[in-house]
Amino acid sequence: MEPTLNDRPNDRPWWREPMMWLVVGAPLAVVVASVVTAGIAWHRADPVIQADTTKPPAVQARNHAATPPKVQP
Repeated sequence: MEPTLNDRPNDRPWWREPMMWLVVGAPLAVVVASVVTAGIAWHRADPVIQADTTKPPAVQARNHAATPPKVQP
């Protein structure tokens, strides 16, 4: 009886197996992308805007919507 594919030992190294790259590579890519995203968020943070507490937010929005745009010279 001839040996089948399942009976032969795997003669490829572990880094040549496509399934190994899916198991290790996909999560590793996600970790690298999250570290890059966190670095971008940390170094390019938006400035904190102080809210005008003298008027309620609805009044501020109404006044902003009713104000005509300024004409630039």
